[in-house]
Amino acid sequence: MSKTQRTREICALAPIVPVLVVDDAAQARPLAEALVAGGLPALEVTLRTPAALDAIRAMAEVPGGVVGAGTLVTPEDVRAAKEAGAQFGVSPGATDALIAACEAEGLPLLPGAATASEAMALLEKGYDMLKFFPAEASGGAPALKAIGAPLPQIKFCPTGGVSPENARNYLSLSNVVCAGGSWVAPKQMVIDGDWAGIENLARSASKLMD
Repeated sequence: MSKTQRTREICALAPIVPVLVVDDAAQARPLAEALVAGGLPALEVTLRTPAALDAIRAMAEVPGGVVGAGTLVTPEDVRAAKEAGAQFGVSPGATDALIAACEAEGLPLLPGAATASEAMALLEKGYDMLKFFPAEASGGAPALKAIGAPLPQIKFCPTGGVSPENARNYLSLSNVVCAGGSWVAPKQMVIDGDWAGIENLARSASKLMD
């Protein structure tokens, strides 16, 4: 029984999952609205700023959006994210405590793995939709293709160093469902409130698999 069926469904919503660092919760709702309007409904808000949980609360109210919490590291992170309205979680790696917390909270998890051994250990626990992280630093698309050959039952969302220039290299792989990318919400465009510009970037990203 796959424990990641719901995670896989969320990952399949669009080719790119925006990886968002939100410094001001007031920007969260218009940012989410722009990304969803551009065709990227699954949103990962990283728990790297004091505003992150409030940003998740605001984004959770956006119609058509599916907001998740990224950079989950501890069981406390999981509980706080779930309480804020996160519908899925993303972690850079995986620990037994983190997995147990997600299962206890009923929070679908996209756990990180960078090696075949890590992927196999997660598969053993019932997780067959994984985040390949850090993607570029771990060998990029060629490495992910090589890992996928003996493990065809595992699907991935490569994240870390994915860009408009290399995204198609990942998305063309049979074991990739989507990729995580931060370029669809550049910091300066968020600060400037350039929501139309962000919507245009999202629209381009949403067509990467066409």
